[in-house]
Amino acid sequence: MPPYFWLALLLLAVAFLLRVDFIFYILYVLVGVFLWSRWFTPRAMRNLTAARTYRRRAFLGETVEVTLTLTNKSRLGLPWLQFHESVPPELRLEEPPQRVVSLGGRQTRQHTYQVKGLQRGYYRLGPLRLTGGDLFGLAKSRLGYLPPDYLTVYPRIVPLSQLGLPSRLPFGTIGSHQRLFEDPARPMGARDFRSGDSLRQINWKATAHTQKLLVRTFEPAISLETMILLDLHAADYERRDRLYWTEWAIVAAASLATHLVNQRQAVGLMSNGVDPLRLQEDARQFDEVTGRLTFDAGAGSQNLRAYMPTPIAPRAGRPHLMKILEQLARLDARQTIPLHEWAASAGVHLSWGVTIVALTGQGDEPRCNALHRLARAGFNPILVAVEPDANFGRVRERARRLGFRAYNLSSRAELERWEEATARPAGVAL
Repeated sequence: MPPYFWLALLLLAVAFLLRVDFIFYILYVLVGVFLWSRWFTPRAMRNLTAARTYRRRAFLGETVEVTLTLTNKSRLGLPWLQFHESVPPELRLEEPPQRVVSLGGRQTRQHTYQVKGLQRGYYRLGPLRLTGGDLFGLAKSRLGYLPPDYLTVYPRIVPLSQLGLPSRLPFGTIGSHQRLFEDPARPMGARDFRSGDSLRQINWKATAHTQKLLVRTFEPAISLETMILLDLHAADYERRDRLYWTEWAIVAAASLATHLVNQRQAVGLMSNGVDPLRLQEDARQFDEVTGRLTFDAGAGSQNLRAYMPTPIAPRAGRPHLMKILEQLARLDARQTIPLHEWAASAGVHLSWGVTIVALTGQGDEPRCNALHRLARAGFNPILVAVEPDANFGRVRERARRLGFRAYNLSSRAELERWEEATARPAGVAL
């Protein structure tokens, strides 16, 4: 029994023995306060609503403002209400989102805090736990709950020049002898007007000079799409620095995709890594140290290929880029399927002539042979090795003989200098 129950019995006994009206009055007040507290607290908590508003996507290093809104829809006030928001430790906080407030009838309170993504990933914000009760503590404290929401932090994005790649790789539109269409940006000359020619193509200056109706001609071109093949097969990277170089490959993929979209080119993404979001909801686990969604090896150990991400077909435009960056934010490296076995199936649903950029650890012979088969199938493969290789000249020569180009991203020292120079991330407008 609670202490105030015995106190009420004691006051009742004293009142009957002494027959003092004042003690009866105190007893009535205590019983009334007790009954009121037991009645209004659960009703006030049932009419309490909570909401969380924020931007659900952010670039690396960007600050996101989260607003918690507590609304009391009842006429009954809450003397005290404690709320506590769980936030991943990897998201830097200026102050802990934990407060004790009072909330009157029909009143709304807001609390704002900020988080900052320091590492790419898919993070959980919340849950928000609410505890409320009466002023005297006579009623049992009631609990409320707001389910968690999720925040995606994009990978780092850097210019191609800082990646160590030339800014004019053979992406997108290239010249061709097959007249699939003419590129207006490539004027070539003039010819006589023919039936069916558009009036917009007429070269009026040349027509006035020659007294003959002439139209402009342009160089023929083929508009090629680009597919990024991101190799996240763990065994394809050196074990000692595997985490470092797989992260660097993801940075390179995000930067290439951003560069192509900025050039108004169509780009897609395929990877042989794993996407933790493909796990069943009850099997998803968030790392206790970072708060980031990670792939549970035990949950998907039977068939890792089933958890490979869904390919993103080449498209142009900023919304499509955001879709690619979201997937890159979640990917992890695992023992799925090697690049030289996976590359052939990756090109099955691609159109002829698509540029395939294979981002991988090393340019060994099996991987070069796999890209050679893609070249023979009518694609335009490009090998980009992200791990340093002192003998990469041999790889480049082998690739040249097999009909494609090969590039090696910078050495470790250059990468460290790049990281120091790019402490503030380069992003694109949402």
